[in-house]
Amino acid sequence: MKKRKSTVFDSGELDGPVVSLPGNRKKGKTLEQYKDDSIGKIGTAERDLYEAELRMDIIQDLIKDARKKRNLSQQELGELVGVKKSQISKLEKGYNNTSIALLSRIFKALNAKIKISVKLEDKEVELV
Repeated sequence: MKKRKSTVFDSGELDGPVVSLPGNRKKGKTLEQYKDDSIGKIGTAERDLYEAELRMDIIQDLIKDARKKRNLSQQELGELVGVKKSQISKLEKGYNNTSIALLSRIFKALNAKIKISVKLEDKEVELV
């Protein structure tokens, strides 16, 4: 029988590396159970931070991919939305915290629609 190695990933914000052990599959852990155990249960501050950063990573990738598909440089996109190239670069790399207004201008310049859903208590509002 061939012995499998564990895989270590750099976890970034977490206190240490995340280790993916082949034994997890044998124990029948789902991804959600694994995230609950390693990051925290849904509703905890640690899990909320993780989910927010993950969503921001997706938005950054969408902006970069859409910009490249439209053959725009960071400089050109910055000029379209009224910011410097460095701000577009930082946004795509995740180095800055940006406003919803800037995100909206960027997606408009990229001919993309943005839809934001806000849920407070029992009310949910969608902004299109």
